[in-house]
Parts: sequence; C-alpha cells; structure tokens
Amino acid sequence: MVRREGFSQAAGFSVRLGSFRRAVSCAALLTAAGLALATPVSAETISSALSRAYGYNPDLNSVRAGGRATDENLPGALSGYRPTITATGDVGRSWLETNAASGTSSRAATSPYGGGLSVTQNLWNGNRTANGVRRAESQILQAREQIRLSEQNILANAATSYMNALRDTAILNLRRNNVEVLEQQLRQTRDRFQVGEVTRTDVAQSEASLAQGQADAFTAQSNLQTSIANYRQVIGVEPRDLQPARPLEKLLPNTLPSAISLSELEHPAIQAARHNVDAAALNVRVIEGQLYPTIGLTGTLARRVDPLNAPGSNNMQGSIVTSLSVPIYEGGAVYAAVRQAKETLGQAQLQADLQREQIRALVVSSWGIWSNSTAVIQAAQAQVRAAEIALNGVREEAKVGQRTTLDVLNAQQALLNARVQLVTAQRDRVVGSYALLASVGRLSAATLGLNVVTYDPKVHYDQVKGKWIGTSTPDGR
Repeated sequence: MVRREGFSQAAGFSVRLGSFRRAVSCAALLTAAGLALATPVSAETISSALSRAYGYNPDLNSVRAGGRATDENLPGALSGYRPTITATGDVGRSWLETNAASGTSSRAATSPYGGGLSVTQNLWNGNRTANGVRRAESQILQAREQIRLSEQNILANAATSYMNALRDTAILNLRRNNVEVLEQQLRQTRDRFQVGEVTRTDVAQSEASLAQGQADAFTAQSNLQTSIANYRQVIGVEPRDLQPARPLEKLLPNTLPSAISLSELEHPAIQAARHNVDAAALNVRVIEGQLYPTIGLTGTLARRVDPLNAPGSNNMQGSIVTSLSVPIYEGGAVYAAVRQAKETLGQAQLQADLQREQIRALVVSSWGIWSNSTAVIQAAQAQVRAAEIALNGVREEAKVGQRTTLDVLNAQQALLNARVQLVTAQRDRVVGSYALLASVGRLSAATLGLNVVTYDPKVHYDQVKGKWIGTSTPDGR
C-alpha cells in the first residue's frame, strides 16, 4: 500500500508528494508531484539545478579545457615573429704524436673546447606567420562558440532532466493511486459477488485491471529511476525537493520569422561553422606561403680554444648573415597540400550552409511545439474534466444496474490516461520553452540569470596570448 502523503521510495527519490485523491484537480498534477515541499529552505529549483550543471558538468568542463588548449595556438603562431636562439658547446680530448726523420719524437695531449650562440630572425616567409596568426584567432573564436554551444546543450539537458524527474514522479504517484482505487474496486466487486449482485466475470475483470495497474506502476517506477540516473549524470546530484518550474515565456521571440533571424545571427553552431570557414581559408594561404621565397637574418658568435694548434690562444668569431631561400621544386608535395586545403575549404563552406539549414529546421520545429503547447494543455485539461464527469456518471449508473463493472474500469482507465497526458503536456511546455530558446542561440547562464560565476574564455586567452616562455599553465599546472 502506498501512502498518499510522504516520500516516494523509488531509488531514494525524496520529492515530497501531495495527496492524490480521485477527485484531484488535474491542472495542478505536475505541480503537486513533489512540489509541496517539506523543507523549502533546502528545496531545489530549476535555476539552482541549472546552476549546478553549469558549474560541475564534466562534459561542459571538458569542452572548456579544449577551448583553453586551442588558445595556445595563438602564441604558437606568434612565435614566427620571434627569434630563435641556440647555444652550442663542445669539449674533447686530442692527442698528437710526431716522429721526426732524425729519430726524435714528441707527444702532446690537449683538451680543446668551444662555445657559440646563434640567433635567427625571420624577416619574411611568404606571410605564413601573419596568416597563421589570423588562422589561430579564427580557431579560438570557433572554440569559444563550441563552448557556448556546449553550455547551451547542457542547460537544455539539465532542464529536461529536471522536468522528467517531476513528470515521472507525478505519473508514478498517479499509477500508485490507481492501484489503490483498483484494490478498493476489487474488494467491492467481491463483496457484491458474494451477495449475487455480480458474476464471476466481473470479479475477473477487476482482478485483471488491478494486475495491469500494478504492472503500470512498476513501469512508472522504472521510468522514474531512469530519470533520476539521468538527472544525476547531467546535474551531478540526486534530485531532492524539486519545486515547480515555469516556461520561459518572456525570454522567447514573439514570431517565427524573428526566431529564425535571431538563430542565424546568434546560434553558436552557425557562428562556429563560419569561423571554421575562415580558418580553412587562411590555412590555404599558410600552405601557399611555402611556395614563396624566405628571407632570414642569422647572427652567430663563437669562441674556440685549442691549445694543440696555438698554445695559450683562443679564437673569437662572429657573423651576421642575411639569407634568401627561393623554392624551385619540392617534388609536388606543397602543391598537393594546397589543393587539399582548398577542398577542405569547400567542405567547410558546405558544412556552414548545412548547419544554417539544420538550425533553421530546429527553430521551426521548436516553435511549432511551443506554440501548440498551450492548446495541448487546454485540451488535456478538458479531457480530464470530461473523464471525471464520465466516471462519476458511470459509477452512478452502475449502482442501478445500467452499467457493468467493465464500464466502470474503462472509465477509470480513461481518466488515468487523461491525467497522465496532462502531466506530460505540462512537462512538454516547460521543456519546449527551453528548447526554443536554445534553438535561437540564447540559452545561457546570463540570459537565465543563474547565480553562478560566469565562465569567461577571454580570461585564459589574455593570460597566454603574450607568453614568450614557460611550461606551466595559468592555474599553476
């Protein structure tokens, strides 16, 4: 027997459940499923759940780490403007033995050593450095959009997980309440069978309905456990004391054309595809730069000590040399790389077009679901009211013999199905609002006003873009 007041025992899910009587108003079913809270101070709201996901979701943090790795492309590209300095040194042991014609001989052993310093500065390399820097900047902008896209997806998934937990809790409560009703119905039917008012068939129908109701309750409990597992995976904690959530009506665009226009301007997937096209175009220029002459400047300074050749003396040598290198033919590898890069650029452009069309289709689909959600809820509410009236009527008619036990059971099942549909419709409206906001590219911690420290990829970018030396990351690793 399931208590009507208390806590659900499914997988430790501790959402406080309201009293679900047969005559409950179904317009508030989703709210009542775990939304009457015993301890409001520790209650979880959808905003706090999204804040948890924003700060601690491992998938999101992984994408952020990838963005920080991409930031290092810029100092790597800027290295082409900077000199390379090389120090060399050597030390050895030399022996010299001399045998003269007169029969005299001499032996000498020395330890020659030397050291040098070489500085090479690129003056011009076919603009490969300049284009490489611009390519790195485009890659960084693309990575930032990927971070924004990941944040958006995680927030949408967190909202979906939150509402799924509420929905499945409400459905489980409805299923369990239905089992109570069917148990009572079976007892009444058996009592009536004992006095000859109904037949054995009526008892069997009640028993079959109860068995089906129990199976449905176990299925609902399994669905709830799945929702709990998904909630923990996305948000990082077990769902507890969940409060009701409202759709994001004020944050949504007013018309479908405006939603499509916003998505083309702001959706991170479209922006990332555009930056990828820029990076691919610049990559073509970087590779083509290998076909151009290279001008460099090299300065060397060396000191050499070899007592065997000149005892007590040492040599100091320095030079500054400007060099010009003109590629004539390198076997065709660079030409193949250029052609390959151009095809990759064409692929990136096609992918950008495809991404734009996919996002447009997503906006249209999300808009349709959202715009119809109110009508779906109203229809579900009307269905619940009609089913309640029908059930009451069938019960009264059954008392005077105008309806059978099967008619009553069917009417009860119709009411249960209507209530489940209403709960699902209420969940779909909230989730649909988050999906629509994500489809236009505006689902973010700032837009939702989450109480979090907003992750700013520019902070790490500013920390590393001008670094000349050092292997430690800005966080000390």
